[in-house]
Amino acid sequence: MTQDASATAAKKLFIKTYGCQMNVYDSQRMAEAMASEGYELTEDQSQADMVLLNTCHIREKAAEKLYSDLGRLKPLKAERPDLKIGVAGCVAQAEGEEIVRRMPLVDLVVGPQTYHRLPAMLRGEAPAILTEFPPEDKFDHLPERRATRRAPAAFLTVQEGCDKFCAFCVVPYTRGAEVSRPVDRILREARDLVARGVREITLLGQNVNGWHGEGEGGEWGFGRLIRALAEIDGLDRIRYTTSHPNDMADDLIEAHRDIPQLMPYLHLPVQSGSDRILKAMNRKHTADQYLRLIDRIKTARPDILLTSDFIVGFPGETDQDHADTLRLIEQVGFGTAFSFKYSPRPGTPAYDRPEVDGAVADARLQELQALLNRQQKAAQQSMLGRTLGVLFEKPGREPGQMVGKSDYLHSVFVEAPEAQIGDLVQVRIVESAPNSLRGELVG
Repeated sequence: MTQDASATAAKKLFIKTYGCQMNVYDSQRMAEAMASEGYELTEDQSQADMVLLNTCHIREKAAEKLYSDLGRLKPLKAERPDLKIGVAGCVAQAEGEEIVRRMPLVDLVVGPQTYHRLPAMLRGEAPAILTEFPPEDKFDHLPERRATRRAPAAFLTVQEGCDKFCAFCVVPYTRGAEVSRPVDRILREARDLVARGVREITLLGQNVNGWHGEGEGGEWGFGRLIRALAEIDGLDRIRYTTSHPNDMADDLIEAHRDIPQLMPYLHLPVQSGSDRILKAMNRKHTADQYLRLIDRIKTARPDILLTSDFIVGFPGETDQDHADTLRLIEQVGFGTAFSFKYSPRPGTPAYDRPEVDGAVADARLQELQALLNRQQKAAQQSMLGRTLGVLFEKPGREPGQMVGKSDYLHSVFVEAPEAQIGDLVQVRIVESAPNSLRGELVG
């Protein structure tokens, strides 16, 4: 390579994304912002000119995982002192200057509401630590989505932050108050994604069904937004996550009934089946209200597959509270669920509450997960013999095989040697594996 070619060669950016789907979206937007500084993505960390760790604070020991990863970067930084290392996301927001104090190899720390300023931080035009909640909307300052062909499924953030203040959750403190993106910007970004090959969009938000905005004719709710998205020619599938039961408004339930592009899949966290624990969690709904809501949703869309989140061993949880949760799971019947043992988060209302004995919580979690695993297996078995739409996203494990997502978000492996990524095909399900399905092309 000549000296001139080397001088103009793109710098390499490696991004490690922790946790949630919103972080996947944020990592994509940060990569697009960094392209203005001459960076392009690489999957080889050892060759990167900059390493960016985009963190999530939801899971247990999130900060410890970050510091462990930073420790592993020390030899690379020692070998290449010009390597830039950045920490972004919710742990960056929560830890701030502490990250640089503990790990001086870190060059910049940026919270989830300020990552649009990454280029200015690299140029030295902004502080190396930015974790405030700025008055400007970061989406106003991010570049337009890059005009390249994309994978057939994409994420689109429509809402950020949360005003619910559940006693176990750090999101209101790391992501801030609820903010809804304007209608026109959401629709513009969705049309741009579809123009570049996207056929399925998952709408994202910490409390996504709390979205609201001014649209044609006045105030829109989330259901009205989905109806507008469904009018985009070429957008074949719409999904959304994560929702709160208290924001499942009538217009959204009706959208599940009326809009074929809205997939028959709903993730609706309940966390516990005990009214006493739900109150202690500050969830602002009861188990009965949740069950009646599920009945309304199933009436609107009888074939819908439901998933949820559960926290086991929340402070004060008794054997009876645990039994109430198991009873709710039996009554609903979930396709799958995320379940965790409670772990305290500094700064949350539940942080200092007495914890349930660890062995007891472990036993309860195992019992709950065994029940959820049985329900997941039953849900997958119920797909056998059915013909489902499958959107191919990548090659499978074997030659001539493709893998994609069904209407119900199951991974489906299909022998389809002539198929292409992005094909939306009809598949008859013939086999159920522990975490996937196998199907045969129809026609």
